[in-house]
Amino acid sequence: MADTKRLAFSIIQFLHDQLSSGSLSSDAQESLEVAIQCLETAFGISVEDQSLAVSPSLPEIFASAAKQIPQNKTNSSIGSPSEEQLAEAEHLKTDGNDQMKVENYSAAVEFYSKAIQLNPQNAVYYCNRAAAYSKLGNYAGAVQDCERAIGIDPNYSKAYGRMGLALASLNKHSEAVSYYKKAMELDPDNDTYKANLQIAEQKIKEAQPSPAGGLGGVELAGLLSNPGFMNIASNLMNNPQVQQLMSGMMSGAYGPVAGATSPGAAAAAAAGAGAGGTGANDISGLIQAGQQMAQQMQQQNPELIEQLRSQMRSRPPSSAGNDEQ
Repeated sequence: MADTKRLAFSIIQFLHDQLSSGSLSSDAQESLEVAIQCLETAFGISVEDQSLAVSPSLPEIFASAAKQIPQNKTNSSIGSPSEEQLAEAEHLKTDGNDQMKVENYSAAVEFYSKAIQLNPQNAVYYCNRAAAYSKLGNYAGAVQDCERAIGIDPNYSKAYGRMGLALASLNKHSEAVSYYKKAMELDPDNDTYKANLQIAEQKIKEAQPSPAGGLGGVELAGLLSNPGFMNIASNLMNNPQVQQLMSGMMSGAYGPVAGATSPGAAAAAAAGAGAGGTGANDISGLIQAGQQMAQQMQQQNPELIEQLRSQMRSRPPSSAGNDEQ
């Protein structure tokens, strides 16, 4: 058991060194941190326990073992694939593309994975498998495959585009924007990249608070710039009863209803007092006044009411398709 813990410690130490190297993406770092925690829990050890350290280290042991592999074996079975393997890998990729067309994404993943086993240096295979992973909802797997494709071919625009889609699906829109921009830099005439970039930028804007504020999901700035709403508001302010109410509120003549601590509750108390009632009668009068106002707005400008309702409805998320190579 002691040797097993030493081996596990060496693996954890290697992963920890990779984290400290600073060469990994944020997603890769997060994955390694989870792996380290799982290994430490499973074997009951910690990277801080140097009593389990061995010499030479795991990378040194691996390097020594790699030197003992015959050179002809390295160049053939481990290195470059044969012509037959290259042809078989292409055939498997085509089978994967066919499965994508019929939306059999799990089968597509299997075909692309077999192609990768035969030719692990083909960026297209990783990129296509990333598309299949995304269709299955495995966006983390799609991100990893896109990273591999980009590592093989840093000028592969489709890998950057699919990376953007996967990150956007993980609600990492800021990161997605940077990959969409890189994809557009490599393929400036691709309308899909432009559209996806605009969607991601819009998502970022929607996540930021509006400087003008909002009311019940309605943009206040757009409401105040609406001529129909402003016309109704102007007519309302010319109403003698409303003028009397506002005058009383400005002079502090009306006191708040007990327990009314919010601005809306204070307004309700003032409206009720302006109608000449107190307590529950104030609330009843306010409700009646609100109903009358709503009816007036519906009669004068039904299009405005429908517009306000539309603004309060949530919009469905946008999506973009993928094609394989």
